[in-house]
Amino acid sequence: MALFDLLGRSWALGVIWQLSDGAMTFRQIQDRCETVSPTVLNRRLKELRESGLIERGATGYQLTETGAELFDLLQPFGAWSQRWAKGLNR
Repeated sequence: MALFDLLGRSWALGVIWQLSDGAMTFRQIQDRCETVSPTVLNRRLKELRESGLIERGATGYQLTETGAELFDLLQPFGAWSQRWAKGLNR
């Protein structure tokens, strides 16, 4: 339940999804997550670091091995959610 609590927080999944493409700086993450406030992004990055899902490397924030494994499990939800959203727009 702790994982679902963390992932259910605003922008937590968005940050993980963006970092699946590789390391990014704070500014790059903020640009990709257009509506996130700096305060919320700072909070999420801290929580995700403390949970061991992301780390800060030489080139910015990046998924840890555990974070990458989690993304691999979540990735099928992306395709499913696109099909689901199309069905809602009928």
